[in-house]
Amino acid sequence: MIELLLPADVSSASTRAETVPDGALFPEEEALIARSVAKRRNDFATARACARRAMAGLGLPPVAVLHGHRGRPLWPAGIVGTLTHCVGYRAAALARATDVLSLGIDAEPHAPLPTGVRELVTLPAERERIGPPAPEGTGETHWDRILFSAKESVFKTWYPVTGVELDFAQADLTFHRTGSPGSGDGTQGPAAEGTFAARLLLTDPALPTTLHGRWRVEDDIVATAVLVRPDWRENDGL
Repeated sequence: MIELLLPADVSSASTRAETVPDGALFPEEEALIARSVAKRRNDFATARACARRAMAGLGLPPVAVLHGHRGRPLWPAGIVGTLTHCVGYRAAALARATDVLSLGIDAEPHAPLPTGVRELVTLPAERERIGPPAPEGTGETHWDRILFSAKESVFKTWYPVTGVELDFAQADLTFHRTGSPGSGDGTQGPAAEGTFAARLLLTDPALPTTLHGRWRVEDDIVATAVLVRPDWRENDGL
């Protein structure tokens, strides 16, 4: 699903598998999760299996993907990339730095946010725009979950360029629906999809003040993606 949100010069790979065969990790990667619980190991390994498929799509040999501050993946020189994992879906997206300045992807289960989380990750204006939470099992679109995923994609795009962490209150998102929702829910049926704009309340000259992305809901999964080109100043008329 993630490949539907990204341009052709981004190589992406995804899986719904929860595990990968033994020996799929490089020794350096194994060392990073040697003491981790099974879920963490599975998330780590399946995401990196996707990363190596995405590397192949760019004509690159497979290499270990280690991590830096707060688990940010470290990519080969000249490559930008991003990973995501949730129950039932893992994905990676990579591009050459000559083509893409930064990108972020995220996947989440299409379900309401846990009680209390909605207020922590949204601004009052966002809550007004997306409306009240949709009850689980009603077949409605869970805009709070889409918003949460979109902010994760925004943050993954922002941090590698700026080195500064964004708070959830530092991006104000507006959503548009472009795809036909079919029965109205985008789950176990026709997909729902659209675009979003993230107005950054913390700015940095290395990135535009508004980031643009795409979202999609299909088969009980929310996926979002954000991408910034190296020539964004020229395209924005700056």
